[in-house]
Amino acid sequence: MPTALATNKDRLLRIPVEVKPSHPMHTRSVRASHDGGVYALPSVGGITYNLRIGDPALGWAGDHVEPCVSTRNPDDGRNSGANFLACVGNIAKVRIGDDTRRGFVTGTHGGCEHIMIDFPQDVLEDLTYDTTIRIETVGQGLELEGVGDVKAMNLDPRLLEMDAWPLALENGSLRVPVAKLLPARIMGAGLGVDDCHSGDYDIQLFDPVTNEEFGLHDLRLGDIVAIIDADHSYGRTFLTGAVSVGVVVHGACRTSGHGPGVTTLLTSTAGHIEPIVSEAANLATILGAGVEPA
Repeated sequence: MPTALATNKDRLLRIPVEVKPSHPMHTRSVRASHDGGVYALPSVGGITYNLRIGDPALGWAGDHVEPCVSTRNPDDGRNSGANFLACVGNIAKVRIGDDTRRGFVTGTHGGCEHIMIDFPQDVLEDLTYDTTIRIETVGQGLELEGVGDVKAMNLDPRLLEMDAWPLALENGSLRVPVAKLLPARIMGAGLGVDDCHSGDYDIQLFDPVTNEEFGLHDLRLGDIVAIIDADHSYGRTFLTGAVSVGVVVHGACRTSGHGPGVTTLLTSTAGHIEPIVSEAANLATILGAGVEPA
């Protein structure tokens, strides 16, 4: 029978950080696509009214588009701290008139160093690029007991207790519901770092054979995915038998080496993670936020 998870959640620090919506960025007029074309599309940053977790990660007229609200602290040093401390599932609060409204952190994006937050639709039109958002961070330093070498990062411990994402320890392995399995061979931009406690790395979707084999045509923002033969213990490494679990945090890209990004949540060098494929393994369903898949 599955065994409930024991963690050190009661010893984790709870630290608020403050961010603001990040204005859309545009550094190059045109970019080269993987097949030799050129394109000019909206990219990272902004308050995006019609893109939330649960929506498709593919098919948008955009490049690395980030769902709902892209945020950062205007001070680079403080933003570095916010990106490290902010964990997927953390509660974010914003003052709208006399009310305090709540959203959730859905991931971090390396390079631009953004923290993505999902707020209810009726909050978005009241946000400005000067609005202060407080994130109640908790999760870095999370340890799981009795699960071999499984390491956690960027993960609010509340997610481990949600019925909509039923993790369980069974026969020495951690059973984790995931929406998709990904082979490590298609992971691209973001490789080469020695720390996975912020940022993401990209799923290359340029091989039709692999896309068909793993059913990647309907990948969604917020999908929990398992990357097979990938170890994220001390950076992102190809390793036969390792398994890493993350969440899809931004949309696709046409540039070589790039694609939908994944922020790490769990990793095991020795393969003590057993992914269980479930269409319900999406943050929109788990958190009751965004656009819940039909």
